[in-house]
Amino acid sequence: MAEQTRYEELVRQLSAFSAVKRELRRSMPADFHSGSAAVLTALGRHGAMRMSRLTELLAVDLSVTSRQVAQAVELGWIERSPDPADKRSRILRLTPAGRVQLDTLFRQATHLLTERLHDWSDDDIGLLAQLMSRLRDSFSDCRPTPRATPPPSPAPPAAPAPPEAAAPSEAPGPPAPRAPQDTETTRTPANA
Repeated sequence: MAEQTRYEELVRQLSAFSAVKRELRRSMPADFHSGSAAVLTALGRHGAMRMSRLTELLAVDLSVTSRQVAQAVELGWIERSPDPADKRSRILRLTPAGRVQLDTLFRQATHLLTERLHDWSDDDIGLLAQLMSRLRDSFSDCRPTPRATPPPSPAPPAAPAPPEAAAPSEAPGPPAPRAPQDTETTRTPANA
């Protein structure tokens, strides 16, 4: 396991990475939202799917996914069709116009990275891609994981009962302190 200072530096670098993402967003057309790019990318990478699966892949709230999908449908980039297995659900898929839009975005992002990383070696770019993929995979495990539970703090000493308190047989004492319960968290996949 790496030293704590290495993780602290990684946190700083990940925070600074938002500048790279902002620059990539700026390379998109002015009327294009980054949420639409994420939706198109997920559908382009994984194929047709239900809204629930897309929400899981994007790791956002269903209302956010619904809004992004509605926007892409309005622009003609995504179509919704009834799910043959469940008529209440819809299957989302890219339209030909959506594929063109996704290809355009991909070319623009590739051009920007080619321009900015022109002095990097092929090995460096390959290593960065490999490590970023590994980092994403480390966060895409959907299995519940127990959260580390700190040891319980000692219970404060009991205060003496006042003289007029009921006898022990008449009233129970205060409940014993309960140990904290393990909780589970669910991690969802990062943007596809």
